[in-house]
Amino acid sequence: MKAKAILITLALCLAAATVVMARTNPHMGTWKLNEAKSKIAPGAAKNHTVVYEAAGEDIKVTVDGVDGDGNATHNEWTGKFNGKCYPVTGDATSDERCYKVVNSHTMLLTGKKAGKVTVTGRIAVSKNGKMRTVTTSGTDAKGKRFRTVAVYDKQ
Repeated sequence: MKAKAILITLALCLAAATVVMARTNPHMGTWKLNEAKSKIAPGAAKNHTVVYEAAGEDIKVTVDGVDGDGNATHNEWTGKFNGKCYPVTGDATSDERCYKVVNSHTMLLTGKKAGKVTVTGRIAVSKNGKMRTVTTSGTDAKGKRFRTVAVYDKQ
């Protein structure tokens, strides 16, 4: 009986910790692209909506947008913000992605395709938590170099 109570208590503590992390991490939530404030090169991909949400002990990142030709895109990544790479699905430029926390409002990201780095970037959330700036550079699916500054508003 005591073992069952301990397991239930541990499960509740883990669930509570996940909820607290999701509420206190400024990256969490839904972000919409603000094209007027962004600097996206003509023909470059645009991520219109990015969602960070808790997925058990991990974080799930879901991205919807358009590629350089205007075709709809959707990719998903689930992992930890610990600098290690985890698989990403639906991204033409990468098959794994790594997020590394710099401080409470800043992360670095790396995308890799077949072990080769294809994109690097910096994600910074404003102090008030209402704006997110993502600066990326790399090589797109067609092999063309790009540099983008995308600004997002918290929803």
